[in-house]
This record gives sequence, structure tokens and C-alpha cells, in this order.
Amino acid sequence: GFLESGKTSFINFTVAQDYFQIDGPTLLITTEEGEVEYDEKELLKHNTVLEIVEGPEQFTLDYLKKLNRKYRPERIILEYNPLWSVKKLEEMELPRGWGIVQEIVTVDASCFQIYMQNMKSVFMEMAKNADMVMFNRCRPEDPLPSFRRSIKVVNQACDVLFENEEGEIDNIFEDQMPFDTDADVIEIDDADYGIWYVDMGDNPERYEGKTVHFRGMVLKSKDVGADFFVPGRMAMTCCADDTSFLGYICKSAYAPKLKPGEWVEVTAKVAFENRSEYQGEGIVLYAENVTPCEPLADEMVYFN
Repeated sequence: GFLESGKTSFINFTVAQDYFQIDGPTLLITTEEGEVEYDEKELLKHNTVLEIVEGPEQFTLDYLKKLNRKYRPERIILEYNPLWSVKKLEEMELPRGWGIVQEIVTVDASCFQIYMQNMKSVFMEMAKNADMVMFNRCRPEDPLPSFRRSIKVVNQACDVLFENEEGEIDNIFEDQMPFDTDADVIEIDDADYGIWYVDMGDNPERYEGKTVHFRGMVLKSKDVGADFFVPGRMAMTCCADDTSFLGYICKSAYAPKLKPGEWVEVTAKVAFENRSEYQGEGIVLYAENVTPCEPLADEMVYFN
């Protein structure tokens, strides 16, 4: 998380919880100091020792090896400055026995739109492999569904949580969909494709057995059978050069006739099945009708 995003408060709270206690020592490494500080005496009550890294040049494999010899930690918590590059951290050689097992991003919701305007590539690098993104200090007027979609477009598997200004977790997604999920055919407008894609991935039970209608571009792969294709849209994740294709596997007798890159209208029934392409369960569309159509004027999916 960026400076003042709530990292230290989150760690202070977590370290003190009963469920977080272990027998061996916890090493807490912090790479920046914000308004909230650590109380080293309080940390020691929970068998946690603190080390402060002064700059990126100090944060090396040799330095971490020294900490490993000094403390022999059973667990390491790293409060990391994303301006040092999260990608560099993920690719960094670590001491033997060390590894990244969980990545959590904290976000001050009141600053998120500023982050996205000025530091989008840095933020998306944080979110790309995160297990959880936690927005704190959320206000009723914040466009939280839009915030969530911004995360999900780059990391579909990530848990996204929201805390209000009192620190309570809010459920903000009841009745937020811009289309009728109870209709005989759920019509997905072009502008709502990203919202539908994310929501169906998160809540397949809401769509299973129902029929959807949307427009998308054809993607074909050797990894699926000849009677399958993937209709979808390209989405910008952090910049024009960094895009992802968002779509679900679709079975259709018409698939062998389709050419990669052409645009189609799809009417399909939604199923939720175990597929090797998903390495587990995922959405499978069974096409009732596939019709060629003109490309969209703006083919990109945006999450604004």
C-alpha cells in the first residue's frame, strides 16, 4: 500500500489477535515510516521483533540472510514500499526457506481516484498478484463498485473488502447491477460488459441456468476443442500497452466457422462446470445463437 494507506494499523491489529499467535518468533520488516508507529514493547508481547529498512539499497539478499541468522523467524511480515517495485520484490531471491505466501494491499479509499489518475501502473502492479485488497475509510459517496471493478479486471481471483470510516466491513453490492438478472434473457449492454464479466465470475450462482446476450470478439485456442471458442473484450489494466482479454469459454456448433478477431453477438445459457482450462470450476457458455456483427466503435472495456 502507498504511504498512509493503513498498512501499519492493519499489521498492529493483526499481530495482537489470538488467531494470529504462533509458537516461534515473527519478524516484522518495515520499509517506510508513516504517521502510525510500531510500539516495539507491545510487539514483543506477541513474540514479534521489528526491523526498519532505511532504503532500497539496504534491502538485499545478504541483509535478509543476516536477519534470518539473527532471529530464526518462523514467520515474516513485510510492510513494503510499492515505489520500490512490487515486481522486483516478487522476483527477488530470498533466503532459503523464505517465500511469499500471501500479499495484501491496503488502500485509503478517499485517495483511490488520485492513485488511479497519477500512479495507476504502480497500483496495478501491487494488485496484480494480491490475495486481498482492503479499501479503508470508505464513505457513502465513494463509487465503491467502480473501485472493485478496477481491481477485478487485473486480478479476478483477488478478495476485495471495504471498511467504512468506523472500521466496519460493508456489503455494498446488493442491487447494484445495471441489468436485470431475472429477465428471460439478460441483456448485457456494451458499456456494462466489464461489470457483467466480474459479477458472473464472483457470483456464478446468480447466472447459472440463465440465458445472456452480449457482443464480443472471437478468441480461439488449441487448448480447447474445435466446437469451443471464447467471446470477449479487451480491457485496459493500467495503460494502453497493458491489456487483458476478458471472456468465458463458449461451446457452439458454429465455432469451427469462426475466425479469431471477428465480432459476434452471442445468446447463450450459463453453466458452472469443472474445466481443465480453469484448473477447477468455472463459467461455460452454451450458445443458442451466434451471429456475426460489426466491431464496436470502442472495442476496449473500461472500468470507470
